Amino acid sequence: MPNWPDDLSICTLEEIFTSELDNRAWYKELRLQNTALVNNRLAKNISQDEYTVTRRETTEAAAECKRRGAILVREITRRVAR
Repeated sequence: MPNWPDDLSICTLEEIFTSELDNRAWYKELRLQNTALVNNRLAKNISQDEYTVTRRETTEAAAECKRRGAILVREITRRVAR
């Protein structure tokens, strides 16, 4: 999970763009982890319980990533529209 500034209002637009890029990279990593998780389960390399727990954690992380992405896009839109 990338670093997240407590207050976006003190960040420069460039820092917010960088945060958005980091967030996109994090989302890509989550998708790759999820694919690997499914493949491991299909190959029976992990138990159903381990799959369920890890899938839940990944889903929660993806939701947080999407939430952060929406906040960043709103902040970028707000600043560029000035």
